Amino acid sequence: MTAVQLGDGLKVSPIGFGGMALTPVYGGIEPEEGLQTLRHAVDAGITFIDTADVYGAGSNEELVGRLLKERRDEIQVATKFGIEGNPADGYTGVRGDAPYIRQTAEASLRRLDTDVIDLYYMHRRDLRVPIVETVEAMAELVREGKVRHLGLSEVTAEELRQANAVHPIAAVQSEWSIWSRDVELNVVPAAKELGVGFVPYSPLGRGFLTGTVSASDLGENDFRHKIPRFGDEALDANQAVVAAVREVASGLDATPAQVALAWLFTQGQRLGISVVPIPGTRKTHRIDENLGALSLQLGTAQLERLDHAAAAVVGSRSADPNWVSQGREANPATA
Repeated sequence: MTAVQLGDGLKVSPIGFGGMALTPVYGGIEPEEGLQTLRHAVDAGITFIDTADVYGAGSNEELVGRLLKERRDEIQVATKFGIEGNPADGYTGVRGDAPYIRQTAEASLRRLDTDVIDLYYMHRRDLRVPIVETVEAMAELVREGKVRHLGLSEVTAEELRQANAVHPIAAVQSEWSIWSRDVELNVVPAAKELGVGFVPYSPLGRGFLTGTVSASDLGENDFRHKIPRFGDEALDANQAVVAAVREVASGLDATPAQVALAWLFTQGQRLGISVVPIPGTRKTHRIDENLGALSLQLGTAQLERLDHAAAAVVGSRSADPNWVSQGREANPATA
């Protein structure tokens, strides 16, 4: 596969792997099963592995560390700091102060069992700390050789501009998919303007856009229960967007997941920005399926069908809009 250049000279595979899927947030999983999935991803040509210190309370970084011990030279590893708590149990806070950043970076390096993190993200914005101070603390890690590139997750356009003035930002990571397009209004244009790449998380709508998720499929402890658009009534209404994805997929002899990913690649081209989605999965055959999206072409009529369906989506992508860039873009006073 041809590598894609994000920002600040960072080159990665055109599809990454989202490590959050290999944590208890979507139900229990055995570490050996997760490691086998990661190995298959690298065997298939995926070199960009994304994790975070909060995933599995550090256990996901440890799992990725086992992979790095075997194949470090083949991988660009991204991890994140800033969220306290656990996705499965509920977050307890956000921190972006310099002492905390240094502490968490050292802990992530230990768990990953590596000397350097290729891409280090601020996972969420700590509104108590000016973003320039947070990024300056991150930049110090680059100067020390512990981090190669910096990233930001769920920031507004203005936050991105302020951060990039302190140190080049390689990538913005935010939710972006057929049914989550709010970032296209302000954040994506700012990233294009600054030469920053975009890493969409949940590019398959947390599995919903694959057509395999219904209310009955969500276990009692499933993280998606906390998201408004996964409420019973919203989930039923949002089947319309799944129907559109299925319709397009049927006409192309493709799968819904491939159509959803191909839409993102096409949208990146339409908007003039490098896009590297990071779908996560527990099943190795899904990795091969996702990679098939790289050769899928969507025509004008198909894109119009998907765009029309996206406009009718019901429910927010976050229980707290200010937790993601969408809320702070809509209400700059909270930023």
